[in-house]
Amino acid sequence: MADLTVSIGALTLKNPVIAASGCFGYGVEYASSLDISALGGVAVKGLFLNEREGHAPPRIVETPAGMLNAIGLQGIGVHRFVKEKLPELGRLGATTIVNVCGSTLDEYCDVARVLSDADGVGAIELNISCPNIKEGGIQFGCSLTGTYDVVSAVRKVTSLPLIPKLTPNVTDPASFARAAEEAGADAISLVNTFLAMAIDVETRAPKLTNVMGGLSGPAIRPIAVRMVWECRQAVKLPIIGMGGITNATDALEFIIAGADAVQVGTANFVNPMLWADMIAGINDYLDRHGIARVADLVGQMTTGANS
Repeated sequence: MADLTVSIGALTLKNPVIAASGCFGYGVEYASSLDISALGGVAVKGLFLNEREGHAPPRIVETPAGMLNAIGLQGIGVHRFVKEKLPELGRLGATTIVNVCGSTLDEYCDVARVLSDADGVGAIELNISCPNIKEGGIQFGCSLTGTYDVVSAVRKVTSLPLIPKLTPNVTDPASFARAAEEAGADAISLVNTFLAMAIDVETRAPKLTNVMGGLSGPAIRPIAVRMVWECRQAVKLPIIGMGGITNATDALEFIIAGADAVQVGTANFVNPMLWADMIAGINDYLDRHGIARVADLVGQMTTGANS
């Protein structure tokens, strides 16, 4: 059996498969259906300092090979999370990665401070890339200076592993990966959703109340794989790749492109029981190819066309 452990800064994951933020609730909702301690990690739903209602429905639309969402980062706020959800995640044995949101630099820092003082937080995923809110987030993630500023500010207030989540809605994601690395990030995660929209042709109205939303699912996977590969050429940081992963083969594609670990999001809505098969599939591939550690496969893409 291969060694599936992954190092993300000071955090060690038992395997490279992480439940993606926004698609797995706060993790505890799935406790009756699966053993969440068997996952490499659980990236919980994004948290602001205070509770947030998000956008009015409809805020999810199915698309060909994907899904559009404009949830608007609805959440219970960091204080309720620490009180109500984090202890249960600990009891369930989850490796908890907390997705942190903010409208200002100060809010990002305040949320990070609260989490740094709590027991059971494995890492912070810094959400600077949400495409469907009008304040914060993407205003930092689409600016090199903004990316550097928010990462460096949060770095000063926490010793937890810090993982900025990068947007694909830029022309050169590798430059944003470099900015995050220079600002003190321990790893990066990418990609977040692509800015997109859908229209009901009969009513001529947008299908989302927010008009635009974020596109996820298999439709984006080839672009996400390319962006992970580009960032692997640019930085030495660990990379957590995501975008349309539905099975072990998809996850392996990201790993070969340069991802140390992967997050699975939209596919969880289709098959909430996919996790064990995906982890087993990665292990089977490593055994079949005589690879002792999943870390030895990271970035091992050969050049030239498939032969």
